[in-house]
Amino acid sequence: MNPWLPASTRIIISRRAGVWGNFLPPTATTRARSRRRLSLMATSSTDGNGLAPQGSESTAPASSAIDFLTLCHRLKTTKRTGWVLRDVKGPESIADHMYRMGLMALVAADIPGVDRDKCIKMAIVHDIAEAIVGDITPSDGISKAEKSRREREALEHMCKLLGGGSRAKEINELWTEYEENSSPEAKVVKDLDKVEMILQALEYENDQGKDLDEFFQSTAGKFQTELGKAWAAEIASRRKRH
Repeated sequence: MNPWLPASTRIIISRRAGVWGNFLPPTATTRARSRRRLSLMATSSTDGNGLAPQGSESTAPASSAIDFLTLCHRLKTTKRTGWVLRDVKGPESIADHMYRMGLMALVAADIPGVDRDKCIKMAIVHDIAEAIVGDITPSDGISKAEKSRREREALEHMCKLLGGGSRAKEINELWTEYEENSSPEAKVVKDLDKVEMILQALEYENDQGKDLDEFFQSTAGKFQTELGKAWAAEIASRRKRH
């Protein structure tokens, strides 16, 4: 049985949202425990043949949406690993990061050939798979290829949880486009990802007296768009003046 949220567990999971409580990036042990819990829940919620109880299909759309959103709660409670490792007080969550990226896409000037609305959507889904895999960083010793594989697998499970259909397809396409950096919108959002990080780093430096220069160094020279370069330069200028 698939360990990640088969359709027959949707109603059960929405009632037992505590399974998706606060957590730091999951270890192999916590992932195994989650799989065991979900397998047990799935077994208890079927007729023994992996089938959902009769009548459950009539509530599938609302049930799927709420189960998906319940899982996304993790994005609000999972703190960004880079800040946790550097002992930042009250570090931002994954959802905090994506929300401000969405605002960035909203307030940015129009760019010829770039769909602003698509950028906003992409910003709020680009890290969505981290609801399952956590915020994997280079310090975890996981290759980019393995990180991408884990996140893609998680995304597929989340889209199935949502019930498939046009919305799940759109989320999948937006995430894939971002991951592959395959469109003008993806390039803009990739830059916003870096801009949001260094802006947050500057705020932590100012508020908590931290030295977070490594975050600025890690993004230097890596911006792909004029928007990203201009906003990064403005942040760097403010950092020098402080």
